[in-house]
Amino acid sequence: MNLPIREAAGVLIVSVSGRIDHTASEEFALALAPVLERCRQGASPVLLDFSAVDYISSAGLRVLMMASRQAKAQRGVLAIAALQPLVQEVFAISRFNLIVPCYASVDSACQVIAS
Repeated sequence: MNLPIREAAGVLIVSVSGRIDHTASEEFALALAPVLERCRQGASPVLLDFSAVDYISSAGLRVLMMASRQAKAQRGVLAIAALQPLVQEVFAISRFNLIVPCYASVDSACQVIAS
């Protein structure tokens, strides 16, 4: 899985796309690992741009839960932005938005987490 990365307003923005289901979750975890190594205290916050993610399963949520735990252990900042309606519904039902901060857009997330 390719995760394009760009930096804006002091935030490392990771573009995630496609389906994060049982089949893709391991590949997603492997692709996310080097980014999470950079998610440390004093480093740039990491923002996962989910605008192109159209589906996430419990396996995908598990990857995000583990990523959140790692970021917190390293005292880094990890957030998610631009959830599509179906993915946003999954986050709401599972209450996952209480585990990882979620923002309506990349711009609004950058304004909050960059400060």
